[in-house]
Amino acid sequence: MTATTARPSFIQRMYNWTMEKSAHPHAELWLALVAFVEASFFPIPPHPLLGLMCLANPKKAVRYALICTLASVAGGMLGYSIGYFLYESVGLWLLGVLGLTDAFPPAACYLRDYGAEIILIKGATPIPFKLLTITAGFIHMNFWTFLWASVASRAFSFMLVGILFRLFGAPIKAFIDKYLVWVAGGFLVAVVAGFLVIGALSGDGKAKEADKCSGATLASMGLERR
Repeated sequence: MTATTARPSFIQRMYNWTMEKSAHPHAELWLALVAFVEASFFPIPPHPLLGLMCLANPKKAVRYALICTLASVAGGMLGYSIGYFLYESVGLWLLGVLGLTDAFPPAACYLRDYGAEIILIKGATPIPFKLLTITAGFIHMNFWTFLWASVASRAFSFMLVGILFRLFGAPIKAFIDKYLVWVAGGFLVAVVAGFLVIGALSGDGKAKEADKCSGATLASMGLERR
């Protein structure tokens, strides 16, 4: 009686398929495109694709991270333009589709009061970068301040991944291959944590009650219309 080979799980099949795509000759273009649109309107972050491409070719990890950084900053400039010029016609609709409407007034308050510091801190967290870019344009944040803060925060977020995979790519890949289900579960936890952070930014947490920005509205800030 011959032994039967166990059928790969759904997660394993998706992992294998994505690994194949991440090694595609045009994978760099797809990475740049995802990073660009995510910074202004696309809901899926580029980190999973970046990580998989780094796994497929650790020697190019820093190159991939640089592509991701530059494309994300360019996309952030588009998001800034949407907030600056097209908030009422496009920005409001985008925030609604992405479920970020309630988080927008607190984000505007934080950016107005703290400026580049918020982009540096929040731009390297799971909080959607597009929320910051559209908001920065809406409040007419100084463009050059926005630009250098975006470069710094995006570089930290992506280059850290690239450098880690460049130095430890083979062991990391071996670990993921062996413990894929656990890694997928950890990623899911990270995503959920990101949404919890968004909730805290919108003022849902009790610890934020004393923070003037947590309950901010456009009317209270005098920003309901420009």
